Amino acid sequence: MTLAALGPKGTFSCELAEKIRNENEEILMFPTIRDVFTAVLEKNIRGIVPVENSEAGGVGETLDGLLQTECRITAEYFMPIRHFFVSRYKPDEISVIYTHPQSHEQCSIYLNGMKKAALIHTSSNAQSAKEASFISGSAAVTTESAAKLYDLPILQKDIQNSLNNTTRFLEISAGEKNPDDPEKCSVVIIPRENRPGLLYGILGIFAQRGINLTRIESRPSKEGIGRYVFFIDFETDPGWQATITELKKITGVKELGCYRKKDYV
Repeated sequence: MTLAALGPKGTFSCELAEKIRNENEEILMFPTIRDVFTAVLEKNIRGIVPVENSEAGGVGETLDGLLQTECRITAEYFMPIRHFFVSRYKPDEISVIYTHPQSHEQCSIYLNGMKKAALIHTSSNAQSAKEASFISGSAAVTTESAAKLYDLPILQKDIQNSLNNTTRFLEISAGEKNPDDPEKCSVVIIPRENRPGLLYGILGIFAQRGINLTRIESRPSKEGIGRYVFFIDFETDPGWQATITELKKITGVKELGCYRKKDYV
């Protein structure tokens, strides 16, 4: 068995994969989220991708992967996120700070106080640590595991804006069927036409059935200005299949999967 995740070693995705992997399951690291989706489809394995953060919001590359591929969601995980400021130099000696764009946003208050240092974005938290391990006068915003991996002293713990900072991850697979008793479902609403009251009608289906929406996010459809799709997550009830049927009567719907919720890890 194999589990695909965003790498390299030292990322939050890698940390989560280590926690949830099955016994003897191999973890394959990939440089981009898109590569994780491709591996899941081509190798028929499961993958782990981040989808939203409590501070920075949705992860566009994951939403695009769900919309554009046939991967389906089979589970979700919630992971508390802690960021560490690491360097081999004293604070007044630091001239450059490496950080992933999402980490930058999640730690913006702390980083705004580092006015003398230039901020350079990287492809991952692990890459940030790697750069800081050999660039003179540098520091990084990274994970605790990456700090240990590259032997970087921790100058400050928990620099994230909120102590409740949490990232939601999705487990994806190729064509997995829905379980008999799912707790949540995810769909993408793909409007067939732009008309008044369409979104009101969509939300009305959930309201009439007393169904709780846990998330709704609009995203450009990439088919022209003013054209959007809507990602919706909702808690299921005994009639969840009928709810999706009703939605399909008034708009285009892509089912992303129904699944059970996982505890925080």
